Amino acid sequence: MAFRFHIAAAILALVFTIVHASDPSPLQDFCVAVPDANAGVFVNGKICKDPKLVEAKDFFFPGLKEPGSTSNPLGSNVTAVNVNQIPGLNTLGVSLARIDFAPYGLNPPHTHPRATEILVVLEGTLLVGFVTSNPGMNMKNKLFTKVLNPGDVFVFPEGLIHFQFNKGHSNAVAFAGLSSQNPGVITIANAVFGSKPPISRDVLTKAFQVDKNVVKYLQSQFWRDNHYYP
Repeated sequence: MAFRFHIAAAILALVFTIVHASDPSPLQDFCVAVPDANAGVFVNGKICKDPKLVEAKDFFFPGLKEPGSTSNPLGSNVTAVNVNQIPGLNTLGVSLARIDFAPYGLNPPHTHPRATEILVVLEGTLLVGFVTSNPGMNMKNKLFTKVLNPGDVFVFPEGLIHFQFNKGHSNAVAFAGLSSQNPGVITIANAVFGSKPPISRDVLTKAFQVDKNVVKYLQSQFWRDNHYYP
């Protein structure tokens, strides 16, 4: 019964994202994406498959019950299911992710530039939070944070930096609904210190007010992406 409650909560969380999606509303019943990267650059989203050729498999993705591998330095794995995995999500303004955590695993500070996220915890205990955008002169960015237990739900507003940390001694699992077929993700540390080509050390030294050797050290690290796209 408890397991079914958690699954129901996850489904509800996903449904709630449809209420106010950030992607354009569809102008027909569906617009199944054509798996053609070259064609996709000509439209905002993906071009539509001929409706006569659409099949049930265009709206289907298997195997999300399987945990993702957390054997990485972050101790977390995000299995994303968006329009690239389910072509039928094209124009529908919604996607999903499963997030697995090893004990003390972290989904590091990141943003979704095109989506609000709603998270439901199925197993474990997570410390989650987001930080507001720049509030104004002589004001600090505010952190909103909460400890979540199984069945708890938390919302991360579109575009704001947020994180999830497993503060328990056991594994944790959460599902996230996102209000875009392709929400995008910017992992802050990876983007700032791991970009190719690298951001000028003069820029980062000035921005972070640290010694240039600190920036050099951070840029020399192997910045790992914990996102998996089946």
